[in-house]
This record gives sequence, C-alpha cells and structure tokens, in this order.
Amino acid sequence: MKTIYNVKALCVVALLGSAAAASAQEDVTKEKNLNREMTLEREYDPSVQDASKVNTLPVVKEPEVRKIPIDYSDYTIAADPRKEISLLPSGNIMTQMDYNKRRGYFNFGIGTYLNMNGDVGYHILSTEKNQLNVWYSHRSTNGNVKYIQLDDEKVKAKLNDNLGGINFRHVFDKTVFSIGAKYGYSAFNYYGLPIDVTSTANVGLLDRADRETNQVNQTIAANIGFESKEDAAFGYLLDLGYINFSHKYGLGKPADGPTEHTFDAKFDLNAGFNGDMKIGLGGQVEYFNYSLPGKKKTSKGDYYTYEFENHAEVTLSPYYKVEGDSWNLKLGANVMLVTGDDSKFMASPNIAADIEVADKTLLYLNAGGKLYSNSMYETSLVNRYVNPTEEIAPSRNWLDAILGIKSGVAPGFWFDVFAGYKITSSDVLFLPSRVYNRDHFGNFCEAMYDIDTKQLFIGANLKYSYQQLFDISLKGVYNNWKANFGDTWIGGKVNGELEHAWGKPEMEVTAGLTVRPVKNLSVLLDYYLATGRYTQLDGAGEYKMNNINELNLTGTYTFNDTFGVYAKLNNILCQKYEVYYGYPLQSFSAMIGVNINF
Repeated sequence: MKTIYNVKALCVVALLGSAAAASAQEDVTKEKNLNREMTLEREYDPSVQDASKVNTLPVVKEPEVRKIPIDYSDYTIAADPRKEISLLPSGNIMTQMDYNKRRGYFNFGIGTYLNMNGDVGYHILSTEKNQLNVWYSHRSTNGNVKYIQLDDEKVKAKLNDNLGGINFRHVFDKTVFSIGAKYGYSAFNYYGLPIDVTSTANVGLLDRADRETNQVNQTIAANIGFESKEDAAFGYLLDLGYINFSHKYGLGKPADGPTEHTFDAKFDLNAGFNGDMKIGLGGQVEYFNYSLPGKKKTSKGDYYTYEFENHAEVTLSPYYKVEGDSWNLKLGANVMLVTGDDSKFMASPNIAADIEVADKTLLYLNAGGKLYSNSMYETSLVNRYVNPTEEIAPSRNWLDAILGIKSGVAPGFWFDVFAGYKITSSDVLFLPSRVYNRDHFGNFCEAMYDIDTKQLFIGANLKYSYQQLFDISLKGVYNNWKANFGDTWIGGKVNGELEHAWGKPEMEVTAGLTVRPVKNLSVLLDYYLATGRYTQLDGAGEYKMNNINELNLTGTYTFNDTFGVYAKLNNILCQKYEVYYGYPLQSFSAMIGVNINF
C-alpha cells in the first residue's frame, strides 16, 4: 500500500538521518535460533509480514543442499508447503536479545495507518524430553491508501490477522512424539479497484462494488506424529494432520462461503546398510472434502454456484542415499496421482548430489518435482483476494532443477551462484476479475486455468560479515518465463503462447545492511526490487505494473536481556506499487514497538 506524497524530501532526510544509527540481527542470530533444541515456526514472519504489508509476493525459496528433513506438517505458505513445524523461539523477534534463561516473550508495535504487530508466547516445558509451548500473533491495519490508476481516489484497506496455537513434543527412548493445534482468524476487505472503472465514463460503477464488507477466513488445524530418532537403524515417520478452512462469504455478502476439510498423512520408512547407505520410501496422501452452500436465489435468478470436487492427491517417493567422505548422493523418483473426474498421473525425478570441490566449497545439483495442491487454505496464504467460489487445479511440477556452487572459504564471506530450470503444468497466474454484479466484491482475483510455464533462472547470493560490526547481503535472480495455453484451450494466441507469465517478476534483487555501532544498538537497512511484472485487463490488453521498489529501515536498542525497543520506517522512498492489480500498498509508514523476554 504505497503512494507518493509531497513528503518525499522528508523521507530522504529520514533515511539519511537514520542510516548512522542502523542495524538489526541477521545471520548469527538466525543460525542460533535454528539450532535450538525445539522450535514451533509461526505463519507470520515479523520481518516480512508486517501490518504494513496487506499482501506480499510469495517467498522465493533459498537454494540449499541439506539432509532430507522430516516434515511434520504444512503450516506454511503455498510457495513452500514442506517447511517443518518447530517450536516458536523465545524472544529475539524484533530485538537483539539472546535466548537465555527466559521462556516467554512479548512483542508489540503500533504505527501509522493504525498498523499493529503483536506476538506473545511461552515455553511451559523446555527440557530435553518435553517441550510444550503456547503462542499467539496479531497483524492488523486500518488506513486509507490511494489507487495508482485513479487520481485522488482513496480507499480503506482493512486487515485483521490472528494466529495462535499450542504444541507438545516428548522424546521417548526410541521414538519422538509430537502433537499440536492452531486456530487462525483473518478478516479483510476486497478494497481493490475494479478494472472496468479505470475509464472516466465508468467511474460511477465504483459504487456498485462492495469494498466495505469484511471477508473472514478461519482455520482450525491439528496434527499428531511419531518419528524415530535420527541415529536409528530403521527410520520411520508417521504424521497425521487435519485442516478445516472456511470463507464466511462467497463472491459477496448475500451468499455463504465454502468450507474445505483436508486430511493429510505423511510417512517415511528407511533403513541403512553397508555403513553409509540408506534405502527408503516416503510419501504423502491428502484428501480434500468440501462443504458447499446451496445456490442463492435473487430476483434475477441464481446468485452463483460453487465449483469444487472432492478428490485425493497421492505421492510416493522411493529413494536411495549414500554418503561419502566429501560427497553425498540421493537417487529417487516421485510418483504422483490426482483423483477425480479429471484425474492426473505424473512422475518426476528426485535426485540430489553434492561434492566438496575445495575447502568449504560445495558443488551441488538438485532435480525434483512435486504436486502443489492449490487448496483453498494454501492459496489464501499466497493471495487472500482470490475468487472463493472456484477450485484451482493442482499444479504439476514436472521438473525443478538447480545447479550451483556455494562457498564459505574466505573469512566472513559466503557466496552461492546458481542456475536452474522449472517446468510446471497448470501453474497459477492471477488476473483481476473481469465482471462483477452489485453487492459483489469488486476486484477478486481469478486464477487462469490450464496454463503451462517454463522458468529459466540464474542468480547469485552473497553475504559478508565483519566481526560483529556489520553484515552485508545481496541476492539477485533473473527469470526468463515462457507461458503457454494448455490442451483444454481452443484457439488461444499464436503458437499458444502468452505475452507474459502474468504477475511473475523478471528480475528480483534483495539486499541488506546491518550495522552495530555500539553494543546495544543495531540497525538494518533492507531493500527489495521486483521488475518486469505484467497483468492482463479485459479489452485493454496487457498492463505493465509498477516495479516493487521498497527500502525499509529498522533500528533496535536493547537495554538488557529483558527489555528492548525498536523503530521501523517502511517504504522510505515513498514508492507506489501493488502486488496484485488494483491493490495498492501503503506509502511511507512508521512503527515503534517494544520487546520483552520473561
């Protein structure tokens, strides 16, 4: 939500004045957090999903080579649905506090646009054998933003996100048992600009769209699992999960929304032999069941119908692994099946290899593929404004390959240079809705169906740390996208090719500078750029969206191991951009907050 005001000069002054006081914890602290004995990772990342971000681009997964993780649940965004559940770390959310004797934390920040961030949690049990924690996070905003396409037209963007949970883990002699539950409540309005009001003649149509009513998404989730210890001769994993996700409304207030029930089972069986070899079979079975309201009758007939089908998605992954002194190899395959009227079958490689070619220098290769269910729940975490009445077909990722070299041979310096290729059928490209009736939400997003994409990417990730004084990071990725109409399309464009892969960025740059001028003070200056994004408007052809060009500044001061304060300045260059057409993000915003460990 970002617009340019006449305070641009003030923004620049704020940037220059704050740079001398800038820095926040980065890699050292993050590594420390990841290495803790237990962790339950939240859906909200305070450094990314602030209240000032009503929506953000899906995170680009960091290329990495590591041992195959044990997946506990899919409590994460659809762009990366296999991240593990871990226990929420104590403290250190917005300040540079160490994880020490303290078991609890409290973080609260408030700023312009009525932006509010809040986090609270407590480790009730924290021993080698038993971990039990409860946690809650809140993000909200309620301020006016300005449309990019219309002059002097403002709209209130509302968001109220809440997520809380409880998690328990017990370590038996040979088995690790885990169980957890969470509840999420998200209220927001479809404040986007309908595409048919951009011309002067149609401005009156803006009043026909419902931009005030809050849609409400609710999530109830639970999981229970058993896992062998890491050094067991025979390894096993069984994790059972359930997610109940619902929309309060359909395309408008007059109609009720659908509910999705997801039953999920993950498993992995493996055994070692010949000392350094292992053979195994992993897999996942998901069943999606939908509770749909009936048709809504109006004076003009049916209000609308729902398009969802109960179905199952199955993945089997046999694999063979061997570890050498300076190399590792995994050979396997993923065999996947989607049931239903339009059943699909596919197979992809499941290969990983790395070799230490020099001191602290690794050459790696990954080649995989998977099903992305694009369920209501997972899609809502990527784009909350999607059409709530239509199911999105699963995306079939036939190949996701990456080749790279990473090294930390120089003191304080680390780099990763990589290139890759990705082939996906039924990829998800979001476009603004083309028609809407009175009392409809005016600009919900539609997912283009049966679009196949190919992505060639190349990039580099560089990081440098000098003692504890400063850290520098720079990552750039260039993407070459090709998008084609699938087999179900009749006619289409010449050679079946789209002009652009709508919404996908051509270039992404992420940079950060952390400075610690004195022991208790740190400041982080972070920057993100995404270029080359296009969308398509009905009757108006393609539309080039403004580059995402955002510079943020966060300063933190720690008084002691109990209390700290922070201040954040977002979009200090006062840029105007939107993640999805018609949904502008905030202009320059500020926030102050406190962090307490107890």
